Amino acid sequence: MPWIVLLISAVLEAVWATALGLSQGFSRPSPTIVFLIALALSMIGLGWAMKHIPIGTAYAVWVGLGAVLTVTWAMLTGAEVFSAGKAIFIGGIVAAVIGLKLVKSPRVIANPVTDTPPDASSLQREPLE
Repeated sequence: MPWIVLLISAVLEAVWATALGLSQGFSRPSPTIVFLIALALSMIGLGWAMKHIPIGTAYAVWVGLGAVLTVTWAMLTGAEVFSAGKAIFIGGIVAAVIGLKLVKSPRVIANPVTDTPPDASSLQREPLE
């Protein structure tokens, strides 16, 4: 479930980034409202996902997919010119994001009673799913 929330948050990042551009410096109300709503929901989802996915991985995936979706949308709508070079590098970002999902790394287990990280002397490690 954390990965699904993270992916939805990345989509919302592309929505707010696109709406930000369309708002023309917050002078147009509709895109500004879309920006604010998508921004809030994207951050809430990212924050929740970071409770379950390591922060570096979660942030890299969120930024990477958000950027890919934003530039892809811009190219599809004609706001940005398509080029083979851009497509290759966008593919590289997608490959890196997939790689981050596939790489296993240990995760620190929080104390289930207090939901706080353990002190350094009692670290437990569990592989990510």
